[in-house]
Order: sequence, then structure tokens, then C-alpha cells
Amino acid sequence: MEVKQTLQREKLRRAKKRLAELKGYYSHLTAYIGVNIFISVAKVIGGVNNGETLSEAFFDFGTFATWIFWGIGLLFHTIKVFSLNPLFGKDWEEKQIKKFMDEDRRQSEKFK
Repeated sequence: MEVKQTLQREKLRRAKKRLAELKGYYSHLTAYIGVNIFISVAKVIGGVNNGETLSEAFFDFGTFATWIFWGIGLLFHTIKVFSLNPLFGKDWEEKQIKKFMDEDRRQSEKFK
């Protein structure tokens, strides 16, 4: 009975951790969108007020720089939260765990 309760507590702990990761990701995404819209609008309005045409102000690299560089960080956050890493995904983890467990079993059999 104690083992079952321990497993349930572990599942609950992992679920809460996963939920916290998702909450953090969606907060990050919301801030990314909100802040970048504000920066882009301010940049375009500032450019137009300084004599640039609307298209010159809008298509200036500075208008999109924050979107691009912060977007790279958001991409890595997305990969981490949703386990999209092609190099070290779940299959890789499971293979490594099996490999280590087999190695430990072989080592322990030497002393029997």
C-alpha cells in the first residue's frame, strides 16, 4: 500500500512540475507577443514622426530585431517544454536508461 501511495505522490509531483513548465511557457509567449507588438508599433510611429514613410518605418530591421532574437529564445523554450529535441528525446533517454540498467545488472552478476 505504501508503494502505491509513493507512486501516486511521484505522479502528482511530476504533473505539477509539468503544469508549472507549461504555465511558464505560456507566460513567456504572452510577454513575447505583447512586448514585441508594443516595440514594433512604437518603432513604426517613431519612424513616421521622424520623416520616414510608413513602409520604410515598418520594414526597417529594427522593427523586427526583437521579434527575431527573442523568438530564437522562445524557440528553445518551446523545444524544452514540449520535448521536441530530436537529439535527446524520449527514445534516447529510454535507451540510455536501459543501457545503464543492463550494465548495472551485469556488474552485480559478477559478484554472485
